[in-house]
Amino acid sequence: MVYYSYSIAFLLLMLFFTSCRSGEDQLKGIIEKELSQTAGTFAVAFKDLNTGYQLLIRADEVFHAASTMKTPVMIEVFKQASTGRFSLTDSILIKNEFRSIVDQSTFSLDSADDSEQTLYSLVGQKKPLNSLVYDMIIASSNLATNLVIELVDAKNVTETMRQFGAKDIEVLRGVEDMKAFRKGLNNTITAADLLIVFEKMANGETVNREASDAMIDILLDQRFNTIIPAELPSDVKVAHKTGTISGAHHDSGIVFLPDGRKYVLVLLSKDLEDTEAGTQALARVSGIIYNYVVKTAN
Repeated sequence: MVYYSYSIAFLLLMLFFTSCRSGEDQLKGIIEKELSQTAGTFAVAFKDLNTGYQLLIRADEVFHAASTMKTPVMIEVFKQASTGRFSLTDSILIKNEFRSIVDQSTFSLDSADDSEQTLYSLVGQKKPLNSLVYDMIIASSNLATNLVIELVDAKNVTETMRQFGAKDIEVLRGVEDMKAFRKGLNNTITAADLLIVFEKMANGETVNREASDAMIDILLDQRFNTIIPAELPSDVKVAHKTGTISGAHHDSGIVFLPDGRKYVLVLLSKDLEDTEAGTQALARVSGIIYNYVVKTAN
């Protein structure tokens, strides 16, 4: 774990001892200043679920979803399972052939481009749906994602998001549909919409409390932890889903403090000249927000 740098400590002193503006206004200014030092476009959505305080920066700007769309897909799986359409323990045939949304032509995924590769060795065999959902979230398996999206239908995912009040999330397709990509038919998100999604999950309102808690348990096992959790103490738990494509790195989820408090945080980026620098900048923002939450409770 990386802990707080001198620069963050200094910014926090500014936040709590400068009297010209409210602490909330100062927090926004500090985050904007931090992000302005890194080339790229950033969005932030933060909500303290105990106080109701919310901070939004470029929250309605549209970003390529990358793998953050896998959280809405997971929600749709639990929703359809709750209606009896299928069971989470049903066996799903593993295949590597999918149809483009452009013309229904077939395409396959390249295991070398996937963050999880063991599933490819199981083509022709079956695996439980709940295991595929787990792989889709914690290892960001693209093959598992396409299998799950084919089952629930991307249009249903988007419709569920609309029912949640997330007006701009668009889940159009699975992963690596290059014909769709070349036509600009991409999955998209906004920070404001992901904030809505994770707040509902934190409040037990995605499907029901049992399903929400089950999804949180999956998200807590996330293997990619270079943004939201990176500068937080080890006793702080984060249920989150990341996403990355060329020039972009996102993270979104729920942060659980040891004392029972929790908040939702969404950090998005695009047009990054240096992805690593962008990742580190967003990690610092996560640290700044954590410190703000801790300080304001004292």
